Amino acid sequence: MMQKNWRTFLQNYNAVIENDRVIQFGDCQAELKHAQTETILTDLSHYGLLCFSGDDTQAFLQSQLSCDVMEVKAGRAQYGSYCTPKGRVLANFTLWQRNDEWMMQLPISLCEAIQKRLSMFVLRSKVHINDCSEQWIRIGVAGIEACKRIEDVMETSLQICQQLRVMHTPQASIFCYAPNRLELLVSEVYAGELWQTLSKDIHPVGAACWDWMQIRAGIPVILTPTQEQFLPQMINLDIIGGVSFKKGCYPGQEIVARTQYLGKLKRRMFLANIATNNPVSAGDDLFDIETNDQSCGKIVNAAPAPNGGYDVLAVIQHSSVDTGKIHWKNPCGPVLSIDTLPYTLDV
Repeated sequence: MMQKNWRTFLQNYNAVIENDRVIQFGDCQAELKHAQTETILTDLSHYGLLCFSGDDTQAFLQSQLSCDVMEVKAGRAQYGSYCTPKGRVLANFTLWQRNDEWMMQLPISLCEAIQKRLSMFVLRSKVHINDCSEQWIRIGVAGIEACKRIEDVMETSLQICQQLRVMHTPQASIFCYAPNRLELLVSEVYAGELWQTLSKDIHPVGAACWDWMQIRAGIPVILTPTQEQFLPQMINLDIIGGVSFKKGCYPGQEIVARTQYLGKLKRRMFLANIATNNPVSAGDDLFDIETNDQSCGKIVNAAPAPNGGYDVLAVIQHSSVDTGKIHWKNPCGPVLSIDTLPYTLDV
């Protein structure tokens, strides 16, 4: 849950909050335009943190997650997923180290269940798993001035602000999703001061703006409606470094590897826009003319787009994409306009 004092602080800055998620700061459409062209500031309390500690942590995580945990260094994070024995994604996340702890960030709505499931496999290993979501305030800063503003405020250098780089200062951890999109993890004591300073010349925006940026970057977020729906490759985790095909066993590894080497992946995740004013949601079905009433895909993530409609990440059958007409929610629904991802799909 969002920290009570932090909620009050944000509401004093005109934040509209529902279900521990900042909806807006007064004007959703204007905030989307700011996200498109200017530098923005947003609360990320809808993400949670699981903290792993103990002598056996690295080996334990290596045996449970799809990514190569050995690649996670003090200044380097990793995308990854946690799967069922059938290779279906229960959650995807970013993973990094802070001192002797391993930090896993994922939607806060999934934290409790994932913590409980992973704890079942600790057995006699020296591993402790704690939900530390309330220990840190998570703030997103994005736009062309993002790095410069953080450098000025935090009096630190971000000259090497590369994708998935992590930097630690006495006040914060700074996580770089991209050179112009960063996350700050700070204590509650420091968060208010930081927000006050940054918001003087950066536009505060609702969480949907950050969601939209994630979608445009082609980074999926598995939510409750899409758990156990996809193999990691279907949501492009193999392309963004969230799957290792060289490491040892983990839940679902055999199926994930077999799909990679022996099978032909029939579905991939695409970026698209849907011209509709009706809410588009994760888990919504997609259809094409040839499949009639049988779904040919699902929405993974959706967010209002600055230029209208909804931008989405959607897992779709290759054959359906080739037809050129994929419909949202029913065979006669609005058509998806396929856009270009910032990375190349192996199709």
